[in-house]
Amino acid sequence: MNDALGKGTRVSGEDRSVLAAQLKRRYDAGESIRMLAAATGRSYGFVHRLLGEAGVELRGRGGATRRPGPDAR
Repeated sequence: MNDALGKGTRVSGEDRSVLAAQLKRRYDAGESIRMLAAATGRSYGFVHRLLGEAGVELRGRGGATRRPGPDAR
């Protein structure tokens, strides 16, 4: 991704906008927030926040949904 970004380095201004656009493009292409966080060396929360700032509509959580048990009627 961007090798110039060290872990814990503050990202602001134009660098933040560029990173947000890159993450948005990759997220829209199907990568998960966790995958993006691992690829950039940033936290899940940072990537989540940056995608929100970029106006991304976040996908719902994946996986199986729970069905009510047999006694739930």
